[in-house]
Amino acid sequence: MLPDTDVAYAEVTDVLGPFSGPARFEPLTHNPRNGVTRGVWRVRAGDRSAVLKILTRTKETDERWAASDDPRHWNHWRREAHVYESGLAQVWQPYGVRAPRLLARVDRADGDVALWLEDVPGESATRWALDRHVEHARRLGAAQGAVGAVGRPWLSRRFLRDYIGTNVLGQELLDDDEAWRQPLVRDHFAPGLRRDMVRLHHDREWFLQIMEALPRTFCHLDMWPANVRSDGPDSVALDWAFAGDGALGEDLGNHLPDSVFDLFLPAADLPAYAAKAYDAYVEGLRHSGRQVDERFVRLAVCASAVKYDWITALMLARAGQEQLDYGGARTVSAELRYRERGLVLAFLADWASEARTLAPLLGFPEPPSGRGWPGVLGAGGYALVQVWTVMPLASMWRMRRTPVFLV
Repeated sequence: MLPDTDVAYAEVTDVLGPFSGPARFEPLTHNPRNGVTRGVWRVRAGDRSAVLKILTRTKETDERWAASDDPRHWNHWRREAHVYESGLAQVWQPYGVRAPRLLARVDRADGDVALWLEDVPGESATRWALDRHVEHARRLGAAQGAVGAVGRPWLSRRFLRDYIGTNVLGQELLDDDEAWRQPLVRDHFAPGLRRDMVRLHHDREWFLQIMEALPRTFCHLDMWPANVRSDGPDSVALDWAFAGDGALGEDLGNHLPDSVFDLFLPAADLPAYAAKAYDAYVEGLRHSGRQVDERFVRLAVCASAVKYDWITALMLARAGQEQLDYGGARTVSAELRYRERGLVLAFLADWASEARTLAPLLGFPEPPSGRGWPGVLGAGGYALVQVWTVMPLASMWRMRRTPVFLV
């Protein structure tokens, strides 16, 4: 899909200056389902280039990815323009993480907003070696420690809660024995993973309230290799559409598993990679001068496993479908995807377990599943468990538990 050619050509001249010959529009990979993005292109005119990203609120898409006019909504359609125009996208630059330069913002007659951005020439983080990801983590820790929380009326709030709340596909399959017997699932999901993922889903509200109570900072909230490039030793973060309030460590907790979920790094490297990246993030945080108990940062990274609560259900639902890469342009090996993602989910289950242990030591309540978890019920079975209602009251927690039978 190409942008409106007449409108775009006029903008190319304004942004890049006079040129001879045709302007060339190269579509760039992005999430085609997101209702806030009309499209993204690399535009070449003569020997110059820029990236054109068109923001919209009128694109037809499914309800999950619909654009919102609410400036606090996780998918507010104009947020990225605000982040660039305000200069907030460059607030981490002194610490080695920046955004592309905004060359121009154009309010179009149809209501869309065109962002003309620097075409960053560096290497995509999808091709980085592990050590480069670790260095990115160090810079991110320094940046988020130094800058801290930022208040703007159009930044997202409670992003994690709202984002995963829209991902409901296949949730009924978590308790479906047949879904777990599908060959891809049976062959590549480790024994015990079903129990762990059902438990994560059961504890979701507990995890979300912990993430919302931890030390705050300005977050990108879509930090993953496809949204990062190198610029010499520095990192350039792209796609600021979700940016807003988050927990210190939350962006790292997103970047690490996403490095493997989309097959950019092998899952076998994840434990060592995550340990090195976490240490680097904390090192950067220390150098920033931010005074915070590092156990809260560790808790944020581990509790961020809840963001992927929906992935298990999605994989159960799509185990019989063609597997496409990010952007939907190419097929990927289903065996490879399920093997690698199964390993990442097991890793995230360990993160969740660590969070359940650490949180009570820092003054949070025990998780709803408690210290003992009854496990997954077989067909026709039942077990007595504790269901908790979690209610925040200022910085305190009040909890009520009711024993029920799950059938």
